[in-house]
Amino acid sequence: MMPAMIRAGLTTALLMFMAGASLALDAREGWQVLPTSKSFDQLVADTQEAVKAGKMGLVTQASASAGAAGQGITIPGNRVIGVYRNDFARRMLEASIAAGIEAPIRLYLTENADGTATLSYKTPTFVFAPYMNEGGDALKELAGELDAIFAAIAEASVK
Repeated sequence: MMPAMIRAGLTTALLMFMAGASLALDAREGWQVLPTSKSFDQLVADTQEAVKAGKMGLVTQASASAGAAGQGITIPGNRVIGVYRNDFARRMLEASIAAGIEAPIRLYLTENADGTATLSYKTPTFVFAPYMNEGGDALKELAGELDAIFAAIAEASVK
């Protein structure tokens, strides 16, 4: 039986190795992946400001790294920011009740092994694709508007 302190140390080292091994996000269908030279904390602050400047609501935030830190574990920075606005929510629900599960649309901020950070998100058109038959032109138009808004928020966040 391994002493608790050694077991905890090995667990922490394993978590850090696993987090480091999967730091880089690759481009994938429907995603925008924007590496930056910014630190994680700076990207978080700039993204929060860009959401406000883009006249969208910062609806939710969740951070695995903050949660881990609360348990005394250090992992690379990781935050999910949910972004939406009530007028878009109403229009979305008029087009497709089922699409409501996708709101808010999320921005994903991750810290890279070299201390820089990446902003990633699924485009609204991709997020709402499963509901397009039901939502028709109204949902397609809404998703297109949101694509432009999210692209502008991302651009402002990473510049």
